[in-house]
Amino acid sequence: MKPTIKPISPNFSSGPCAKHPGFSLDELKDAPLGRSHRSTLGKGKLAESIDRTKKILGLPADYLMGIVPASDTGAFEMAMWSLLGPHGVDVLVWESFSKGWATDIQKQLKLENTRVFEAEYGKLPELSQVNFDNDIVFVWNGTTSGVKLPDGDWIPEDRAGLTMCDATSAIFAMEIPFHKLDVITYSWQKVLGGEAAHGTIILSPRAVDRLESYAPPWPLPKIFRMTKGGKLIEGIFKGSMINTPSMLANEDYLAALKWAESVGGLAGLIERSNANLAVWEDFVAEHDWIDFLAENKEIRSNTSVCFTVDLPEDKLKELVKLLADEGVAYDCGSYRDAPPGLRFWCGATVDASDLEIVTQWLEWAYNEVI
Repeated sequence: MKPTIKPISPNFSSGPCAKHPGFSLDELKDAPLGRSHRSTLGKGKLAESIDRTKKILGLPADYLMGIVPASDTGAFEMAMWSLLGPHGVDVLVWESFSKGWATDIQKQLKLENTRVFEAEYGKLPELSQVNFDNDIVFVWNGTTSGVKLPDGDWIPEDRAGLTMCDATSAIFAMEIPFHKLDVITYSWQKVLGGEAAHGTIILSPRAVDRLESYAPPWPLPKIFRMTKGGKLIEGIFKGSMINTPSMLANEDYLAALKWAESVGGLAGLIERSNANLAVWEDFVAEHDWIDFLAENKEIRSNTSVCFTVDLPEDKLKELVKLLADEGVAYDCGSYRDAPPGLRFWCGATVDASDLEIVTQWLEWAYNEVI
C-alpha cells in the first residue's frame, strides 16, 4: 500500500546536503551584514568558526586551519598546486572526484613521477602498493561510490612524503586519524549542511614546512598563495581570508557548529550517521532487489550511501522521479559518472526517523515501476 506519512525533510542530496534539524533563518540574525570581513567583528566571526571547528574535531594543537575560496575543490586545488612537485606522487582513485585530482596532477600540473592506483566503483585500490616516500593524494570517503577508508593503519608515522586527504564527505561523520594526515580539506556544505562556496584547509607542521621550503615552478593565482617571501601567511589561519567571504554563509556555518555541539560534538555526529546507515542495512537485508554498491561492510560509507537496484536504467529513472514527485526524496539518483543506482545522503543532519519513512516509500515506488 502507498504510505501516508512523509519524511519531515525529503532532502537527500549529497551536496549541498540537508540543513540541520530545526534549522531556521532566525539563526542567522547575528550575521554582520554590510560589515567588512577585515573589521574586528568580521575577523572575530571567522576566527570563531576556526576555533569551534578545531575544538569539535579535536585537531592536534599544532595543526592550522584556514577558510579559503571555492569550496572543497578550491581548497584541494590550492593544496596540490602549492605543495606537489618535490616528491613523486601516488594517487588513490576509487570514484569520480579522486579521479579528477589524478587528471589535474597528470594533465594540468604535468608531474611525470605520478602513479595512479585505481579501483572500480564499490571497491578500494590495494593500499599496500603505496610508496610513502612519495606524496599521497586520496579521498577519505568516495562521495560518488559510497566507499570509505576503513582506518588509517596503512599510513606509517615515519613517512617521507605528505599525505593529502580530501575529506569533504567524511569529516564530522567518521573517525579520522588527523595526526596521520598532513593536508585535510572539506566544504561546509557536506556533513554539517552548511552553505556552499567556502572551503576549509587544515595543515600539519610538515605541510607548513613544505610550504616554506619549496616554491613551485609554475605560477600560482592569488587565491592559491599561502606564503609571502617564503613564509606562511599566518593571517589566513586566524580569520583573515584571501578574498572576501560571505559573512552570511559563515554565520550559517557557526549555526551548524553550535548544533553539532548540542548533539554531542564529534561523537554525537558520528553516532547519528552510523544510525542512518543502520536503517539501510536493515532494509537491504530484508529486500533482495536492492544492495549496497560497496559490498564490503568495512569500507561502506555512512554518509554517501550508494545502492544498486534490480531495475533497468529507464525504470530506475522512473523510480527516482516518482519519489521526487511525491515529495518524499529529492536528488537520490546515483552520480552521473557512477553505475546506475541510488544514492542517499546519510550524514548527521539527516534523521534516522526520516530514513525509516523513506524506505517504506522506496518499497512502494519499486513495486509501482516494475
